[in-house]
Amino acid sequence: MKTFEKHGARIEVWRDLSEASARAAELFTQIAISSTETRDRFSVALSGGSTPKALYALLADDAWQKSLAHVWPLAHVFWTDERCVPPSDPQSNYRMAQEALLAHVTVPEDQIYRMRGEDEPESAAKGYASLLENVFGTSAPRFDLILLGMGADAHTASIFPHSPLLKTADDTPPVAAPYVEKLNAFRLTMTLRVLNSAANTIFLVSGKDKAEPLRRVFASVERDEELPARWVRPTSGELVWLVDEDAAQLLD
Repeated sequence: MKTFEKHGARIEVWRDLSEASARAAELFTQIAISSTETRDRFSVALSGGSTPKALYALLADDAWQKSLAHVWPLAHVFWTDERCVPPSDPQSNYRMAQEALLAHVTVPEDQIYRMRGEDEPESAAKGYASLLENVFGTSAPRFDLILLGMGADAHTASIFPHSPLLKTADDTPPVAAPYVEKLNAFRLTMTLRVLNSAANTIFLVSGKDKAEPLRRVFASVERDEELPARWVRPTSGELVWLVDEDAAQLLD
């Protein structure tokens, strides 16, 4: 493993996704235990896509369950973004996390807060924003941990290149329903207002197709609407990128 600091982030380079996922599980556990010891509560926002499935499977494994057994009943689980599909759809981020992780741990059902992808998008976004305010007691929630990934186009959560959410990054609601032209579909997503308020943020990135966008993300600190992942810069939190060697091959 190699590690270095760049633009306020700690970057850890691991041999492959398996090793990076194991490290993510280790950090997840440390943050969760610390949060519950301090406040009897652990708030986490999960990411979707294929990359975090290995992490979720690890956290559901018996070996990790021993460390997290007392944490799960105190966990409050959210999602960073969601496709506009029902929870039973194979593309649902909720379904992936439910099958890989949540069905195997003891998080109370009323502490699992899915985005309602089957509802009208704008209504679903407003509903999730209201839910965040009800749970956190504020319209500016601060998560203990936010998990993120990065696409080959440098999008993160469901904030894509040239999204209107970037143009109004400092003045947006906590949750939005952007229309993504390249997908010809609406998405639900937490906005940068929430993503940059977390106490801890972990990116998990894997694959050769991420090498060039990852290089570009760390080539500068200037905001660039082609690189949404660069806009994730927590104002008072820890930012860690866990990347495999394929994704990191072009980093300085």
